[in-house]
Amino acid sequence: MIPVTKPFLPPRAEYDRYLDGIWERNWLTNNGPLVNELELSLKEYLGLDHLLFVGNGTIALQLAIKALDLKGEIITTPFSYVATTSSIVWEGCIPVFVDILPDKLTIDPTKIEAAITPHTSAILATHVYGIPCDVEAIQEIANRHGLKVIYDGAHAFGVKVKGKSIFAFGDISTCSFHATKLFHTIEGGAVVTRDPELLKRMAYLRNFGHDGYENFNGIGINGKNSEFHAAMGLALLPYLSEILSMRKQQSETYHHLLQGLKVRFPLTQDLESYNYAYFPIIFPDEAQLLKSKEVLETHGVFGRRYFYPGLNTLDYTKGDCPVSDEIAARVLCLPIYHTLSKEEQRMIARLLLRVQNN
Repeated sequence: MIPVTKPFLPPRAEYDRYLDGIWERNWLTNNGPLVNELELSLKEYLGLDHLLFVGNGTIALQLAIKALDLKGEIITTPFSYVATTSSIVWEGCIPVFVDILPDKLTIDPTKIEAAITPHTSAILATHVYGIPCDVEAIQEIANRHGLKVIYDGAHAFGVKVKGKSIFAFGDISTCSFHATKLFHTIEGGAVVTRDPELLKRMAYLRNFGHDGYENFNGIGINGKNSEFHAAMGLALLPYLSEILSMRKQQSETYHHLLQGLKVRFPLTQDLESYNYAYFPIIFPDEAQLLKSKEVLETHGVFGRRYFYPGLNTLDYTKGDCPVSDEIAARVLCLPIYHTLSKEEQRMIARLLLRVQNN
């Protein structure tokens, strides 16, 4: 079987060395030394001033919304994972959907202002497949209308814009460190901000509001993460250059093998940096996608309709987003992970071409 992804795992002995320290200290969670070491290492690697390691990428979004004290409507994208929208609703806000760019699949900034009302408090946009949003255009709009900006950067680890980490933009950026991501901690995530006061607020929020053992600073939740998860991140971090290099090679191999296939790809050629986190292809119509997916699965190859369905079609949301609707119906992410071989990529390409030619 060839799944859509497999987690990268560092050598077992390197992870075990961190486990030995955990056993010796008997300090398993609650802001342990490995959590602190991981936060420092990630800030150094990404060139960031502030970062908090949290339980997962969904908690990160919820903390961001809560820390900014958002109310009312939040403008967002229909083309993202469900956590982007469910976090807005979970925090008592209303998602207002703005359609996406047909080439980059990120939120279309030219359509944002038409969606702003007196009830709008923020823009929450997703860097799709590691393709960054137009952060400058979004910030200009936010500044004109007094709005906060949150970025869902679950896919965007390692991406840069204007020489800076993509996480340096917006009021708060979030990331997922789920096992399916380029950099992972099995389960995990992060919140990033340039504002030290916001960072302090989120630090309270992720730990029940604790301000010492017996004092509390406002309401909070359990958004912490453990030493075991931090250990995985620390063991994996030295391999990031190798991981990114392999993803680039695999992406280039797919592009070469699929030259004759009647599909298109999201626009990534003009990006300053790209992390090749996913390999999505967009079919001419949904029927061809479904036939190709069926043939792949018959041969043990499992792509993913990611993202499908569009978030504006969920039973607790609504919104007219024709570009997103069309893309969601036609996009399929092909398998891509560190140990995927060129032979397996050739087989996948042959199967796709065979469907088209029959």
